[in-house]
Amino acid sequence: MPRRLRTALLLLLATALVLTGVVLWQNSYDLREQRVTVRAAGHDLGGVLAMPEHGRGPFGLVVFVHGDGPADATHDGFYRPYWEAFARAGYASLSLGKPADWLGQSMDDRARETLDAIAWARTRPEVDAGRIGLWGASQAGWVLPKVAAAAPAPGVRFVIAAGTAVNWLRQGEYNLRADLRAEGAGPERTATALARREATLALLRRGATYEEYRAGPDADRELTPERWAFISRNHTADASADLRAMPRVPVLLLSGADDLNVDGAETESVYRESLVPGTLTVRRYPGTTHALVRTPVERSGWRLPLTALFAPRALFPPGLLDDQRRFLDGAAR
Repeated sequence: MPRRLRTALLLLLATALVLTGVVLWQNSYDLREQRVTVRAAGHDLGGVLAMPEHGRGPFGLVVFVHGDGPADATHDGFYRPYWEAFARAGYASLSLGKPADWLGQSMDDRARETLDAIAWARTRPEVDAGRIGLWGASQAGWVLPKVAAAAPAPGVRFVIAAGTAVNWLRQGEYNLRADLRAEGAGPERTATALARREATLALLRRGATYEEYRAGPDADRELTPERWAFISRNHTADASADLRAMPRVPVLLLSGADDLNVDGAETESVYRESLVPGTLTVRRYPGTTHALVRTPVERSGWRLPLTALFAPRALFPPGLLDDQRRFLDGAAR
């Protein structure tokens, strides 16, 4: 083999080894992860109990509640930086994968699932049954208040709400308008899109079948029967009453200033009006999306996967993980 070719191959091998080492290092977390199975809302759900690397506990616990869409327990690894931050505050984390038929669930079903997860956690010797709280993102905004209001004694000790909405229909309109603005849509296109939305809402209000929806001129041809049933079941969701019913517990509300899905200002306003005075802490991050990921990273086709692989903690805006750790260090103890 020519010396030049051999040298090039050695350099490629060395580079591959270095990159592999970086990936392994960046994706190693100060955690102990235990695979668990929990019977929740009629399903046997696989999950992860992630505990601080050292100590026997009992640890306080953060129970994770997913947003929309299918999700495994780690959310494809996205949750691990959160778990590590919570572990540094002395907390374990519990996250269950969604059931395969998650589109068959109502928000009440999801709340029941979370309450069952809490009940299971209270039987575990590693968990301090009196220091269990919730973390939830996006669609979890219709689940967290239900659980906090309904959890039996000793109740839920804290809530961390990330990019949550209050009213399903208002959130949908905000999302539509924000997407249209981002695409540079003019008044005519915006009016057409809003008229189509109103036609769909009229069908939902009268309980129309999927076949009736598909027969209309404004139907989204990619919308499945299962998704239509899910929307039909949940489109009237509104967290206002459940927020007012919550006991006095610390709440940390997180949002991104570049959120196109949820109106963070409206959510903050309703939370302030509804929750017990003095319980709410708000953190809003500039240059940050609905997923609480840095906007330039999430909206780049190459930066997002590379950052997730080589520097997953750098997905998040400065202060996000530390703010949650400090919240647990203080108000949630």
